[in-house]
Amino acid sequence: TPTAAETDVERLVAALLAETPIVDDLRSLTDEIGGRPTGSPENLRAVDWGLARFAAAGIQARAEPFEVPAHWLERSASAVIRSTDGKIAFRPEIAAMPYSTAAAGSTAPLLDGGHGTADDWARLGETAAGAFVLIETDELRDIPGLFKEYEDAFAIDNHAAAAEAAGLVYVGSRPRNVLHRHKASRGPANDRPLAVVERDEGRRALRLLREGRALEIVLELDLDVGGSYESHNVIGEIRGSAEPEEFVVVGAHLDSWGLGTGALDNGCNVALVIDVARQIERLGLIPRRTIRFALWNGEEQGLYGSQGYTELHSEELDRHVMASSYDIGSGRIVGFFTGGRPELAEAARRAVAPVANQGPFEIVDIPIVGTDNYDFMMQGVGNLVGNQESANYGPNYHADTDTFDRVDLEQLKINAAIAAAVTWEFANMEVDWRRQSRADIEQLIETTNLRPQMEMFSVWEAWADGSRGRHD
Repeated sequence: TPTAAETDVERLVAALLAETPIVDDLRSLTDEIGGRPTGSPENLRAVDWGLARFAAAGIQARAEPFEVPAHWLERSASAVIRSTDGKIAFRPEIAAMPYSTAAAGSTAPLLDGGHGTADDWARLGETAAGAFVLIETDELRDIPGLFKEYEDAFAIDNHAAAAEAAGLVYVGSRPRNVLHRHKASRGPANDRPLAVVERDEGRRALRLLREGRALEIVLELDLDVGGSYESHNVIGEIRGSAEPEEFVVVGAHLDSWGLGTGALDNGCNVALVIDVARQIERLGLIPRRTIRFALWNGEEQGLYGSQGYTELHSEELDRHVMASSYDIGSGRIVGFFTGGRPELAEAARRAVAPVANQGPFEIVDIPIVGTDNYDFMMQGVGNLVGNQESANYGPNYHADTDTFDRVDLEQLKINAAIAAAVTWEFANMEVDWRRQSRADIEQLIETTNLRPQMEMFSVWEAWADGSRGRHD
């Protein structure tokens, strides 16, 4: 005979797999609002949209403020690449990389930077100073390739700064001339123009350079930039019965870059979080602990929304049992990253048991940087990241092809059922772990590859100087 708890989670999973408004939520967010960079009018509309969706589901929700350190939006971007002898000129499509500086007709030599390796920069030598350096890229196919792209960009940005290059132009890594963007690895501290050029025309420029042609680029980047400003997360809540002052957080980021409509990254998982909340409320289920449903903002700029949450709720963090993040599109959930905490890994194995028929699931007990689990991890709170199949996430990542049409709607519903079961189990299970101290976190950094990840995503210095993460 199933227990009441087993019956509850079975009902919840069945509800998520049945017909729900999840697809309509995703369509509304992506088709009606579109791309939602934090600081844009569309992002403000998305906050109101999230509050309205929670309210319609009967969920108490609020907009919680946090600070974004620098305002950055692209108004327009264009370029001319031409030979210095005046015989060749073409106008490729380009996109500014977030935190690029503006350029008003900036003209400079365009040099072949190869793949931007240390040897490539040594080959350029002093010629790189004052020039724009064109970086060749491999075609992006999957998530491992995406992380390599981030890792390469971190090194390239540092080389460019050391060489005093005027700026960087990356050949687009997406096929069919798809434009894309993700932020400069130096974040708001970046001090030079950075752009992505459509793949075919970028490779054309490389061929010309390698044939001995001298090229220059004229760059126009019209940007809306400024200082710090206030943005908001959307936090829904279902209060617990037995332990209402203990919290389980399930979240996805609401913001996206302006290219495309932010469907895979991360509108589909926003719809997932809302639907999990909606079905728990509709079924009248009352968890043991309070569940908070978070739609984060400022994620793309530097994980600022979830950082702001940990600061705003600092007095409650000892009572946060777990915080989970879903942020890899609509590929099948194949397991969870559990942050290098064996006790949490074991709990995650128990949590997926009610949806074992959707597995198998692999629990990978390593720390992950790059999404909204990060500040919970650095505050010592148990954290999970949904591990998903690459599917079509990589080629459409931060690209103008990231639209509703690319989402696997059937798999999205299955993922929502998995996320619901895991959330529910953590909200009701016995807990045999605690919040980690700063010393515990430092030990995690020393024994894993956490520090290189932190450096790659420009969050190491804030941890090292004590301005971000747990202090004691």
